[in-house]
Amino acid sequence: MGLIVQKFGGSSVANAERVMNVARIVTDTYKQGNDVIVVVSAQGDTTDDLIAKANEINPNAHKREMDQLLTAGEQISISLLAMAIEKLGFPVISLLGWQAGFNTNSIYTQARIKSIKPNRLQAEIAKHNIVVVAGFQGINRYDDLTTLGRGGSDTSAVAIAAALKADKCQIFTDVEGVYTADPRKVENAKKLKEITYDEMLELATLGAQVLNNRSVEMAKKYGVELEVLSSLNPIPGTIVKEAAKMEKMLIRGVTKDKDVALVSILNLQDTPGIAFKIFSRLSAKNINVDIILQSFGRDGTKDIVFTVNKYNGPLAVELLEDMLDGCKIVCNTEVAKVSIVGAGMESHPGTASKMFEALYESNINIQMISTSEIKISVIIDAEDADRAVSAVHRKFIPED
Repeated sequence: MGLIVQKFGGSSVANAERVMNVARIVTDTYKQGNDVIVVVSAQGDTTDDLIAKANEINPNAHKREMDQLLTAGEQISISLLAMAIEKLGFPVISLLGWQAGFNTNSIYTQARIKSIKPNRLQAEIAKHNIVVVAGFQGINRYDDLTTLGRGGSDTSAVAIAAALKADKCQIFTDVEGVYTADPRKVENAKKLKEITYDEMLELATLGAQVLNNRSVEMAKKYGVELEVLSSLNPIPGTIVKEAAKMEKMLIRGVTKDKDVALVSILNLQDTPGIAFKIFSRLSAKNINVDIILQSFGRDGTKDIVFTVNKYNGPLAVELLEDMLDGCKIVCNTEVAKVSIVGAGMESHPGTASKMFEALYESNINIQMISTSEIKISVIIDAEDADRAVSAVHRKFIPED
């Protein structure tokens, strides 16, 4: 009937019982007359366990060697899943990322896909094999194994779907779709039937852990329709697609991100080009900056405050201390970013004030604010994050 790409995360293949469950989902899709390519992550907490093992030996190991180690997790998963599918009596073959044609750049542990040469995938599909592919990995021009960073298996699946013009790309997780908030934290969270690429991209970037933001970006670029659904409960999930003909809902989701550091540069000399020098220095070290706030100059100085990934906070301070004399540089890692996302807010004045009212009523202080056409983000104390999400969600999403 068509070509279906299915991706299963680590929790979906965490043990033998779940591997067999995934095998049944895959073979049921195959029995319906579809060609099937399956992308699999490492089992459970395997990647974290491998990182811990590396740190026991050498906390400062070269990233090339980390990639050599981390790719082992997916190799285990694809082999076990292929064995399970074989046990059910279906033709199957497992392929590592490089065997599936993934070529990446050479930024170890954070590689980007440069191209996919799908010849092997096409050949195996032509033989009517179910193809099980190791997500999260590829090979660079030096024939070194590389990994794509956290959530890289989502990106692998979408890349395959784009390269082979698949009819659908299904992302199976341990939740039943995309919700207006984390259903494990917010009691009244509602599952969405559909969501736009832009809304999903904002949610993923702002902390929602259902889909990797790079995978959504790629899906939008190549027009890959995504479905997010549960590997444990066989019900329809959430469709991620273009905005046309979708109902307008003011807010599609409320998210939090505690993986944030707030860096403050105080008493900075107010000279032309200083902002360029600061942020180009950070960019050269692949440190992504999110929200930026600059004060008005006073007495020849100004303050610049910005957010980065919590992991990069100390490095950002170190880089700037070497560069800026006479400034006080402070890094606060006890903050969180809480955001609302929805294309509908473009035509609804007062959305920001409604969000701020919810936080005020819960006695939550706002440290920074960032807005765009479809999202509003605030920086608050990390300890208030869960309360903030619940308060904002109650304000925008009515209870049944």
